[in-house]
Amino acid sequence: MKHKQNYLVGASFFLVIFTMLGYLVKFFPETLAGIDSSIQTSVRGDLPANATAFFKIVTNFGHEVFIFVYVFAIAFVFYFWKKWKAEAILLAGNLVLMGIFSTGFKYLYNRPRPSIQYLIPKPMGPSFPSWHAAATMVVALSLVVIMEQHLTKTTLKRCLQVLVVVIALTTALSRIYLGVHYPSDILGGWLLAFAIAAATYPFYDKKRFEWRFQGKQE
Repeated sequence: MKHKQNYLVGASFFLVIFTMLGYLVKFFPETLAGIDSSIQTSVRGDLPANATAFFKIVTNFGHEVFIFVYVFAIAFVFYFWKKWKAEAILLAGNLVLMGIFSTGFKYLYNRPRPSIQYLIPKPMGPSFPSWHAAATMVVALSLVVIMEQHLTKTTLKRCLQVLVVVIALTTALSRIYLGVHYPSDILGGWLLAFAIAAATYPFYDKKRFEWRFQGKQE
């Protein structure tokens, strides 16, 4: 019970910080303008061609269609081939929850996109929180948990865990570089991802234990 409460307290903490940030975005956007602008300038620089080409590719890791296809493909393998049923539900379920909450919050806060040069077509919909940042991070966190419990070779496990987190971080960075998100949008997406991951973990851990005891999964 205490284990579960710790994770729920953590989820509440991330959600409170997210709500506070959203309050500033909605009612006092000028308080974020300075730091957002400074980070945008630092990340974008003089928009070198090589960096632009790189980030245009990387940003696709968080594209709605792409991420749902590859996440559900992995979840399918987990559920039917590996018999990791709880893991499959954790991975796919976290992405679905993130999509629901992220979309709802976008239209609740209704923040306009940045008024700077876009390097890709302007995305539809409001800016806060960043879908790409939230989606890639919640998937990365889910995979880190699954790898921690199933991979026995420490070096391989750590390398793969670092890889998925780096992909999430780089995808988020691409949204700032390409001009379609404020840095505070990215932070909002990450806070939402951590809140969801922390909230769902104890339920996943409980089901995983029960189903393994009942012989329903590996």
